[in-house]
Amino acid sequence: MVESKYIEYLVETYADQILRLSYSYLGNIEDAKDVCQTVFIKFVTKEYVFQDQNHEKAFIYRVTANVCKDLLRTPWKKRMCALEHCGEITVPETEENDIFWAVEQLEGKYRILIYLYYYEGYKACEIAEILRIPTATVHTRMKRARKKLKKILEESEYERI
Repeated sequence: MVESKYIEYLVETYADQILRLSYSYLGNIEDAKDVCQTVFIKFVTKEYVFQDQNHEKAFIYRVTANVCKDLLRTPWKKRMCALEHCGEITVPETEENDIFWAVEQLEGKYRILIYLYYYEGYKACEIAEILRIPTATVHTRMKRARKKLKKILEESEYERI
């Protein structure tokens, strides 16, 4: 069993980052909270030894990504209807939210790269290691993600005019 001081350290250090990463994968704050709890439960039930804090952080991101992927594969998630399809709720748009809104419109594989690169400050080689994909794939997907973001933002500009 893991010491309570270490658990407190993990929660204080990584809770927000795990929540943001899982939200960027899932697009749902409640599912993101569930993932956050699941990740911490994994760390409470088993002791891990890390070389340094960067290794620990990368491992936590890897576990979070895997838990998100597992959740997306569940039959429950596949049959679930999103709330926005059930009824139209209008939320006023602000210019500050345009970029965040545009990032949310991206596919998961692009959204996670944008999040790790721009919000968390990881380099492409580090993202490749975290997501276990080739570095060239990270570069290719980042290029595609930027093009898609540009297109989404341009289309939203035309809609406002």
